[in-house]
Amino acid sequence: MASPVGEDNWVDFVDRQLAKASDLESRVNVVEHFRRAVSAEPGSLMVWMSYCEYFWSLYSDCQPGSDANWPIEEQQLGRETFTLDVALNLWQQGYEAVQYRLSDSHELWNRWVSVEMELLARTATEAGIRRITHLFKNRLAMPHATWDNTSQMFSSFLSEYNPNAYETEMQQVIKNAKDAKRLYDLRDPFELKLNLAAKSADPAAAKAVMTEYLDWEIRQSKSKRDTVVNLKICLGLFSRALTGIFASDDHTWRNYIVLISSSHSDVKAGRSRVLGNILPNILDVLQSAVHHVPWSGPIWARYILAAEEAGLNFIDIERIKHAATNCAQLDRDGMTGVLDMYSAWCGYLKRTAMNPLASEEAVDLAEVGLPSALEDVRHWGKRRYGDEYQGDPSFRLEKILIQFLTEKKDDIEGARAVWEQLSEIAIHANSYDFWLSWFLWEMVVFAATKSKTRSPTPNTMSQGLRVPSFATRVFSKALKVRTLDWPERIMDVYLQHCNDYELAETLREAQDTIYKTRKGVAKRREREAAQAAEAQAQAQAAYAYVTEAKDHTMTDAPEAGESPGAKRKREPTPGDEGDAVSKRPKNEETNGVDTKRDRENTSVFVSNLSSEVTQTKVRQFFREYGHINNIDMQKQPGAPAVALIEFRSPEDARSALLRDGKYFLDQPVQVTAATDCTLFVTNYPPEADEQYIRDLFKDCGEVFSVRFPSLKFNTKRRFCYVSFRDRTFAAAATKLDGKSLEGGKYKLQAKFSDPVGRQQRQGAQVEERELHVLNLPRSTTDEDVKGWFSKAGKVVSVRVPRNVAGQSHGTAFVVMETKEEAQEAIRTLDKLVFGKHPIKVELSKPLTTKTTATSRGDGGAGSPDPESPAVGSPSSTGPASAAPTAADIEARTVAVLGIPDTMNDARVRSILPSVGPIVKLVLHPQHGGAIVEFRDTSAANKAALTINGMVIEGGKKLRVGTVAEMFKEKGETRIDRIDQGPTTTTTTTTTKKPSAAELMPPPPAIRRLPVLGGVARNEDWGVAPKSNADFKKMFLEGKEPKKD
Repeated sequence: MASPVGEDNWVDFVDRQLAKASDLESRVNVVEHFRRAVSAEPGSLMVWMSYCEYFWSLYSDCQPGSDANWPIEEQQLGRETFTLDVALNLWQQGYEAVQYRLSDSHELWNRWVSVEMELLARTATEAGIRRITHLFKNRLAMPHATWDNTSQMFSSFLSEYNPNAYETEMQQVIKNAKDAKRLYDLRDPFELKLNLAAKSADPAAAKAVMTEYLDWEIRQSKSKRDTVVNLKICLGLFSRALTGIFASDDHTWRNYIVLISSSHSDVKAGRSRVLGNILPNILDVLQSAVHHVPWSGPIWARYILAAEEAGLNFIDIERIKHAATNCAQLDRDGMTGVLDMYSAWCGYLKRTAMNPLASEEAVDLAEVGLPSALEDVRHWGKRRYGDEYQGDPSFRLEKILIQFLTEKKDDIEGARAVWEQLSEIAIHANSYDFWLSWFLWEMVVFAATKSKTRSPTPNTMSQGLRVPSFATRVFSKALKVRTLDWPERIMDVYLQHCNDYELAETLREAQDTIYKTRKGVAKRREREAAQAAEAQAQAQAAYAYVTEAKDHTMTDAPEAGESPGAKRKREPTPGDEGDAVSKRPKNEETNGVDTKRDRENTSVFVSNLSSEVTQTKVRQFFREYGHINNIDMQKQPGAPAVALIEFRSPEDARSALLRDGKYFLDQPVQVTAATDCTLFVTNYPPEADEQYIRDLFKDCGEVFSVRFPSLKFNTKRRFCYVSFRDRTFAAAATKLDGKSLEGGKYKLQAKFSDPVGRQQRQGAQVEERELHVLNLPRSTTDEDVKGWFSKAGKVVSVRVPRNVAGQSHGTAFVVMETKEEAQEAIRTLDKLVFGKHPIKVELSKPLTTKTTATSRGDGGAGSPDPESPAVGSPSSTGPASAAPTAADIEARTVAVLGIPDTMNDARVRSILPSVGPIVKLVLHPQHGGAIVEFRDTSAANKAALTINGMVIEGGKKLRVGTVAEMFKEKGETRIDRIDQGPTTTTTTTTTKKPSAAELMPPPPAIRRLPVLGGVARNEDWGVAPKSNADFKKMFLEGKEPKKD
């Protein structure tokens, strides 16, 4: 019978055995089952608690006077078997196994110490008091969630059993517990988040928090401070995860395995101060892992590799391989897991056979086992996929066999036969990488046999020259494949090879072949381009979704009764006059180049770059292959640099791929296409930042960059472009499309970016069903408007915009059921008089720009928009007695400067300090700032003190100033092209010559602090000057400044 998997299954299994236990022998069998359970789940609190409780019940039941009614003979045998020492030692073993589970280890420890105190209460001895005192002191030196409760228990214990030493013992405990409390305080935020997720019964949130917690603990385990205890806590957290919500998560198991494996390596190499006995045995961990995630081929491969490293014999390692092949779930996710496991098995056979001290038996096993493994994989693939299965695209098993035949058996012809067989399979024949691998193997063989008298090309001996004819034949064979994915690369290497090694006749024939092949390839590329264009047009017709960043507007789901297409008119903003002339139409050209860009199909990744490389050197390296628009380079300490290079055209990008494998600054670089590596992502929470997006996709693969759009001309944009290092990572990320976020409030969209595609806008406004009604009486209600317009047809929704005081703006948006009914409403209701007001009814039209974003807080007196020119005049909303004065508004208003134009109002609110309620926040991306009105002056002063100098994403620092200073600022100039300057702007019709004032450099920004640090200006704040001491006292006391 198969063993149970998971703590719940083990406890359930043992409970069933326990229910049938009626005599001593069956009870001993239950104990054996518990021993198997704790061996399979060594970090499970549930299993250890059940085991210890059961063993303690056996000890109690076999004592004289017990009401368990055991036969006398069994009682006597039981007292010999289930002794007190064994029982107490078992409690101690269980506690030591779970003591670093910070959140719940107290459950077992509290039960254990209660058992100890029960024994002490029966017979109080000095030894017993010392023992329990020692247990408490050890426990209080350990970080755990219920430290205060444990301290209170110890205090009560000392008061009862050792009052004379109470003060000394408690002082010593508090002193020794400083590190424990500090370590737990560092982890307390994660524990609180896990508790909240558990209370809300949100498994997705719990998994997200636990994943973040585990990643953090892994980093802590590598820190130099508290190395040993941090590692133990990290292992304890993995025990919680792998016996809980991540028991069947192969990603978490692999993280755990890598942590233990790397820690063992560090200990072995003397790089770590951790003792080896602290770490679990890697084979035990891997055995448990393959039971929990039997479909994970990489973990089976790790298991075989670890067994080989540990020196297990062939029979034991073969037993692991058979366990994997007998597992019905190994191919759950396709053939990937099968190939991973068989690659590890064949690698083991090859290494064993190629060992210089290998026995003949080991060589025979490899000679038989490697072809047998290949055949097993073929049968497995055929059984699962039928004739469609073509093998491993990376031909890993075949490579192992070729190496064995070449190096161990010296069977060159046999190895070449394997290459020939692979070349008959389409998945390999169509891959340029396969042909280059074969070519390199032939060149290695040629070099190895160079000193031999035998020549692979006897007909050339008469000319006194040995040439690698077999290597040349590989290229000839490759260029006959019409469906080869990258023939240009093959032709380039073919020609270079013939130049370097071949005779003149062969070189001439190669040139002829390449010339004719290039003509065919050119026609093929034209056909492919036409087919791609046709497929793209069909896709656009079938799927209408947004992938173009230039004018996409993202809005939340409309509230009940709100028009889906309704938008507020933009209010006048100081400083707009100067910006209006600088706006360009979307189809405008700059520097004679169309501004519409296709980054996704014109970019390449360049990896393995030297850490000393510069953008200039990279441009020089690719100068001959095309025009470079932009270079995004990322450098990590101790790792090669990676660059994403955008070219002007897809043809330039394909030409740049020829640089793959070339040497640059003394090391070869890898150049790969960035096509299908970028996703268009939208409909995430408004406050999401780059880190949120990276965390969202971190399980899909390495994220290279996250690119947010500028909000200067449209603050309602909420989308971004996420670029991955590999197209397989991007493909995995598209599986998150449709994922519910924040309890279903948002439904994530994650699709491949297609710059050519555009969304056909939908909604009442586009369908001409939404009407804009003007000049309504201020007292008009939604019901009044609905009653008037229902005469023209069915009214879907009505929205009457109102100010903070609840008064109507005199306008309304009405959505009719059909376009015809909307036209009827215009015909019958336009220019009619309602309440002495002749109303105007017209079709609602979308605004082209929205340069500000306003969000309001809850509560507090309303105020006019801070960006309005009317600042300084009394508010016109609400009764005069309730309206705040201009001085009040200015005193509690803070202008935040230095905000990037990619940050929306929700993200700005999220980074503001929680010093008091915010009445209103108005974002001005064109001026790189936001105007924030707080409920009171004290909160504004505290916020200004905290905000000034605050570092936000990208290492940028925020500043605090006045509203007037903010409107003098210009938003940041972002240059994402290195081939054009930021100040040159041309149009298709005219070119404006810059004035002398425009050619002058901008004046430096003057930093004026509205609070603290000097005398405040009356014209800015409407209050009397105050000294630093006054403001410090006010800040510390949390009081508002009094007006003079």
